[in-house]
Amino acid sequence: MGKLKTRIQQKSFGFHNQKEVFILSIKNNTGMQLQITNFAATITSLEVPGIEGELVNVVVGFDTLQDYITKSEGKESKFLGASVGRYAGRISKGKIIVGGIEYQLHNEQGVHLHGGRKGFDEKVWEIDDIDEEELSVSLSYYSEHMEEGYPGALGVKVTYQLTDDNELNIIYQAISDQDTIINLTNHAYYNLSGENTIADHELKLNCSTYLEVDKKHLPTGKIQSVANTKYDFLVSRKLDTLEEKGIIDDAFIFDKEKEAKASVYSPKTGIQMDVYTNQPAVVIYTLEEFPDWNFRNGVKYGAFPSICFETQNYPDAPNHEHFPSALLKAKELYKNNSTFKFSIAKNIR
Repeated sequence: MGKLKTRIQQKSFGFHNQKEVFILSIKNNTGMQLQITNFAATITSLEVPGIEGELVNVVVGFDTLQDYITKSEGKESKFLGASVGRYAGRISKGKIIVGGIEYQLHNEQGVHLHGGRKGFDEKVWEIDDIDEEELSVSLSYYSEHMEEGYPGALGVKVTYQLTDDNELNIIYQAISDQDTIINLTNHAYYNLSGENTIADHELKLNCSTYLEVDKKHLPTGKIQSVANTKYDFLVSRKLDTLEEKGIIDDAFIFDKEKEAKASVYSPKTGIQMDVYTNQPAVVIYTLEEFPDWNFRNGVKYGAFPSICFETQNYPDAPNHEHFPSALLKAKELYKNNSTFKFSIAKNIR
């Protein structure tokens, strides 16, 4: 522990399955502070300077490990801040085919979601590295062959890094000993006001198309234009239309020529978040309301409390040949690089 100085701190968060769980805090030179836990490689809070210099926690979270454990095991946690895998999103038919072999996955009515019955969001990850100079923490998890029905023994690592430019870098890497399917992402819920609602937030998505889905919210295979739909955020607009048109729980396809893939802004705090990624798509999720939970520091959330930016491959890619491949060949490196950059603005620039 001698490596820990002033900008990265580690303290016990409790125990789960006889393993100690920790909270790790990373603080940059502007005062921005990230807290993560190795339970589910979860972001528990992210404090960002607002327009008046005040720190605003922009990520929804809990104060106690027990809250994360209980709600995760009951599948009511909504994957709050967690790392999701082996496959983020939905897979149809409850099965995949790899190398001509069919593998049965856990599913409910033909829908496999976010890695199965006990995905990466319920695991205690190992703390691999704490780098004071790089302001980063790396966590790892070893997924055994046939865990949740997936072939291949898979080593997974996530690195969380803060920069002094107020960027949060999230880097997922994985290697398997045989061909498998993979799609990793982080499931943080953002509210740039730190409380209440995101209905007043402005959203911009550099996405001209999105995936059509059926009644089970599985992709039909059709890629649709956002023009003249509720999914058109090519020009920034407020999310107050959620009250009229309902929540968003859809995969948007990034326009390749755009550098910033997505942006969201709170007029209350002046905080803008820009999203950059090497992934082809993002699942935007805006739930209608949270259950009556005890949130971090007693914060209260109202209707339409948060928004998720799940940077990833297309949902159900293994069952659609024209989607980007989700196949990870044996010994090859999978990498998901995503950056969430924070700044102060008067509106989305």
